[in-house]
Amino acid sequence: MPLYKTITPNSQTIVKIWKITESYKYLMEKVDLKPVALERVLGMKSELHQRGFLSVRHLLAEFGYADSDLFYDENGKPHLKDGKHISITHSFNFSAVIISDLIVGIDVEKQREKISIIAHKFIDYEFDYLSEESTDYIKKLTAIWCVKESLYKLFCTPGLSFKQHCLVIPFSIIDKETIAWIDYEEKKYRYNINFLEFEGFTCAYAIA
Repeated sequence: MPLYKTITPNSQTIVKIWKITESYKYLMEKVDLKPVALERVLGMKSELHQRGFLSVRHLLAEFGYADSDLFYDENGKPHLKDGKHISITHSFNFSAVIISDLIVGIDVEKQREKISIIAHKFIDYEFDYLSEESTDYIKKLTAIWCVKESLYKLFCTPGLSFKQHCLVIPFSIIDKETIAWIDYEEKKYRYNINFLEFEGFTCAYAIA
């Protein structure tokens, strides 16, 4: 089984990460999709995205859920029918799901040099403590992106900006945790963030 890692941040929360090694055919044969999900996966032009989508359904099964237990609201945020909170992510050959009694967000991203080209689009305050000459510059940029993406999924509010509204305080990669803020419409929200690295990927998750 390619269940790669299970993390239990607290008694109310579980994170599961899947390494996607199976073929599209194998993944499709092993899941039972509701019609709207089947239509969605069949309409995807990239097999990589299809395998990511299907691997998430396999992760749901690891939690004891079926595809029919999952639905999305008008903002595209996933929900479970039993009321537990869920967040979903996949990138290349990894996917991850976090399920909790608390509001959560998760993101996985591959560490790639080209993130430095778009850094100005999602970073403002953080440039004050980042150094392009640092050996872990790309890793830190990727971690910041993952943190902000996880906050975006958790907050799920139209108009929220990574650059303008999400702030990540200085952190060290080896600490595997940081604090982040959402400063939105004259209110400030503080979140404890955990992140980890594996096989050239970064995963971050936020718990409200």
